[in-house]
Amino acid sequence: MAKEDLVIRSQATGARLAGMGLGAVLLMGLVACGGPPKWVEKGSGVMNEKDSKAFYGVGSVVGVRNEPLAWDTAENRGRAEIAKTFEAYTGYLMRDYAASTAAGDFTRNTEEQNVERAIKTVTTATLSGVRPIDRYKDEKTNTYYVLTKLSLEDMKNNLEQAKELNAQVRDFVRKNADKLFDRLEKEEEKRAVR
Repeated sequence: MAKEDLVIRSQATGARLAGMGLGAVLLMGLVACGGPPKWVEKGSGVMNEKDSKAFYGVGSVVGVRNEPLAWDTAENRGRAEIAKTFEAYTGYLMRDYAASTAAGDFTRNTEEQNVERAIKTVTTATLSGVRPIDRYKDEKTNTYYVLTKLSLEDMKNNLEQAKELNAQVRDFVRKNADKLFDRLEKEEEKRAVR
């Protein structure tokens, strides 16, 4: 074997070893970085586990410097996500006005339109048994995440209570819907005066 062949083989072997070493370093770097848990990206919903079925809520908050307050806020938002799974009443009001006015020979006209929308969503539920089961803080964005869980068995126990609350939620929304309409009418009157 010639001296040149040994040098070429030695360089090829060195390049392979360097490539494998670089690959190993990159792989370790990716594992060390980790990233957020899968539940952060998946979000709230119903999930089947090996041994049980459950409802999950992912709550998050960003920009709160007080860490205990941030964790509590994210946990409460996770609980609210589970509550929205069971019932969310949305009241929706949209007013749409359009006019086109022509004068004389119809070569000149004036057009105007006004569209208003008001939406209010109410979720009221008493859910016993919702528990935080995991939490994660994204250090880059200062976002706190909490995963909450309500097992199917605990949810079944809550269904009877929810039936009683439905009437209360409807009454609350009906009372407040009138106030919302009144508020919209006052805004319309203010705009008409201008």
